[in-house]
Amino acid sequence: MKIGVVGTGIFATDAHVPAFEQAGNIQVTAAYNRTKSKAEKFVEVASNGQAKVYDSIDEVFSDANIDAVDGLLPVDNNLELVKKAIAAGKPLAFEKPIAHDLDAAKKIVELTNKSDVPIMVLENWCFHERTLKMKELVKKIGKVELFLYQTTKPFFISKYHQTAWRQKPKHIGGFISDGGVHDMAFITEVLGDVAEVNARTSQLREQNGDIDTLNAQLRLESGAFGSFTYAKAFGAADSTLSFQIFGTEGSVVFDGNSIVLRTGPDGNDMSSETFELAPESVNGVVSEFKNFTEAVKTNDKSVIVSTPAKSFHHFATIVACTESSKKNGNTVQVSKA
Repeated sequence: MKIGVVGTGIFATDAHVPAFEQAGNIQVTAAYNRTKSKAEKFVEVASNGQAKVYDSIDEVFSDANIDAVDGLLPVDNNLELVKKAIAAGKPLAFEKPIAHDLDAAKKIVELTNKSDVPIMVLENWCFHERTLKMKELVKKIGKVELFLYQTTKPFFISKYHQTAWRQKPKHIGGFISDGGVHDMAFITEVLGDVAEVNARTSQLREQNGDIDTLNAQLRLESGAFGSFTYAKAFGAADSTLSFQIFGTEGSVVFDGNSIVLRTGPDGNDMSSETFELAPESVNGVVSEFKNFTEAVKTNDKSVIVSTPAKSFHHFATIVACTESSKKNGNTVQVSKA
């Protein structure tokens, strides 16, 4: 598959190029970046300087030699990118979150629902081994009643803090929505969609550009409920990622390294099984590009796992959390596309 890359920043070089190589049969043949020198530097890495460097996004979509486009622009450009892809009949994969606000996100879902052009939102957590295994095992614990989800870290300065989209985010929730949609993908792939939220947020670090700490109570469409904590701006602390699910016939617990399934009607009649996860299972970028390649080669958008509709829900849930916090933690319904 010959791909044109639009937006050649840090993540394009550090994550997408290695994923192209590992996925196999993905060749970078064109690139565009607002700062042309960055695109020129990118093609040296991605194609040994063989790919074309264009002066506009339209030129990339117009290139008949390109099979698909990979979009990594600031999130407020995603709607226009989708419009261009559909107009050109060119398959597009673009980075999450789906949009900068709900109006643009809804429009993306509307446009992609009406079009047969394969359009994928790159949400790699849909493809993680832990996500797929938890989704399989949760079926063995009866009716799910309660879950506890927590991801916490001490604050670290990273290369992304120097980017404009991090320092002055245009997307609702900023730091929280950029990272939190990953966790919403994990939760909802395993347990289903969120119906309503009650949440509190705060900002601990100016460098994060917006709120960076979230604790919420979520009620799912299934009737199950639980807590969601996303906080990565603390002082010295252990890094955690845990997902505990409790049902009428057992539990499934992910602790960051392994998954433990316990089955039985009560504590007197219980069996357990542990599933170790390979380290590379935390990276679903290769798998998502394999999925996108399949959709492009078959010209079949139905095979796409991380659809715009799913990604809308991930984003809408985080938006609902920010709205609830502004309303003193009152209940907010999650918007539907």
